[in-house]
Amino acid sequence: MTDAAATSNANLRRGSLLMSLGTFASRASGQVRAVLLVAAVGSTGAVANAFDIGNRLPNILFALIAAGVLQAVLIPQILRAMKAHNSQERLDKLLTLSGVGILVMTGVVAALTPWLVRLMTLKGNWPEEHLQLAIVFAYWCVAQVFFYGLFALLGQVLNARGRFAAFGWAPVANNVVSIIGFGLFVILWGRAPEGGITDVSGWTTTQTVVLAGTATLGIAAQALLLIVPLYRSGFRWHFRLGLRGIGLRSAGKVVGWTLGAVGLEQVGTFFLTNYTSAADQAAAECVAAAHQLAAAAQQAAVAACPVIAGNAAYSQALTLYLLPHSLAVVSIVTALFPRMSAAAAAGDLAGVRRDMSTGLRTAGIFSVISAAVLLVLARPLTKALFPTMTDSQVDVGAPVLQAMALGLVALGMTVMVKRMYFAFEDGRGIFVIQVFATGSLIVAVLVATQFFPREHWAVVAAGAYAFSTWVSVLLRIRGMSTKLHGMDGPRILRLYVRAALAAAVAAAAGWGVSTMLGANDDMSWGRALLITAVSGLVMLGFYLAGLKTLHVRELDDALRPLLRRLRRG
Repeated sequence: MTDAAATSNANLRRGSLLMSLGTFASRASGQVRAVLLVAAVGSTGAVANAFDIGNRLPNILFALIAAGVLQAVLIPQILRAMKAHNSQERLDKLLTLSGVGILVMTGVVAALTPWLVRLMTLKGNWPEEHLQLAIVFAYWCVAQVFFYGLFALLGQVLNARGRFAAFGWAPVANNVVSIIGFGLFVILWGRAPEGGITDVSGWTTTQTVVLAGTATLGIAAQALLLIVPLYRSGFRWHFRLGLRGIGLRSAGKVVGWTLGAVGLEQVGTFFLTNYTSAADQAAAECVAAAHQLAAAAQQAAVAACPVIAGNAAYSQALTLYLLPHSLAVVSIVTALFPRMSAAAAAGDLAGVRRDMSTGLRTAGIFSVISAAVLLVLARPLTKALFPTMTDSQVDVGAPVLQAMALGLVALGMTVMVKRMYFAFEDGRGIFVIQVFATGSLIVAVLVATQFFPREHWAVVAAGAYAFSTWVSVLLRIRGMSTKLHGMDGPRILRLYVRAALAAAVAAAAGWGVSTMLGANDDMSWGRALLITAVSGLVMLGFYLAGLKTLHVRELDDALRPLLRRLRRG
């Protein structure tokens, strides 16, 4: 290995570790944020579901309107601009055009907010007062579209300049703001009742401002914080309009296809949201019927209504599902992608194959055991990380997490491969594959909901999401293998098979230990934490021993940066 290659690998490992540490801090503080949100409004009930839709809308629409363009255009063009003789001018124009575009798009989204919220709630026969509350939440959250865009813009410039830490650490600011705001909400109005807040007649404007305003203020803090490290890196962004000389002509070939692909992806998200939001409406109907009874019978009737996982519970499960993915896999991909993108731009297919193989195998080490842990320890893990959830909410939320976990390995792989489609500016390939992915998700939901009652539709949606992720990644790998004339497939497959064998043994051991400790019984937070910690350590021990026994060398490569730092410490 040459000195340059050794230095590049060292920078990759260092960047990945810094990103992982920042992401860990972000996810840890984000978990505290989520716990307080559940304490404030619950994970089920009318207010929790309305806030989930209002706060989720900016994420969906940012992905639809801006994220696809940023990934397809901005990242490759930033890398090219930094190598150009007029790099400052090209970067200024790229960032200014993107910033203005996102600002305009935010205004358009704000104008369409009522119709967009209604599109997400077509299936559930939502009561009008619940629907209006979701619309009000969405208005308060719509500014997040702009700040998400600004965060992505500044973050990609930092990553392209080899400064990964700030991008990983900035979300901590968002979580700190939210922790303060949601904590204040709990102090002022107390914790949500057992089944969440089902009666919105007493909900006030002040409560809306504290809850939704806090969420938007946190995203703004996350974005604006990146200005400091960007300034310290020596970069100055000057407002400069112009289209000439910034490479958008070639990128324009990708934008249409990419927007179409992201649009299809969000169609799937809107479709899932309709079914998950409809699931919990059975409980809402029960509560509404109970309120028609005499006053003396109302309390007992409301208490007898079922607790059902809806769109808010689905989102809480998604938070846990993405936790291991964001801690390890995203950090690896983010640190590796600039090098892979540069190799793709230079036509170095051998370099792309080598780095993609490294990324997929390293990511597999983490994603396989993570999926096993989520499947085996879903119930105690949910209670341990969401101590403000009631036992009934944990019971309905854990199966959603388990259904999602079936797609975790595929998710880790598809992030890596999808980004390389962007690096090769292959928008058509992305679109065609997304047609099959979204189609498989919709068909899976339509078929499964014919056989399962409405109260299980959140689990059905999670399983369909996992299935579509596998469809997507298998098609992407096939396409990328053709593009690269091979993808080191046998070596990658051997890693995943050996990791799966080790994880299966670990899962059996973890299930036995957790069952003996009472994972299937009612649990206090302390007991859930104990079961998760003990069983998780047992699973990790068996998994590492299995990898060593099966001579998985990628384990040493993955742990080397951390072990080196521990030795230095």
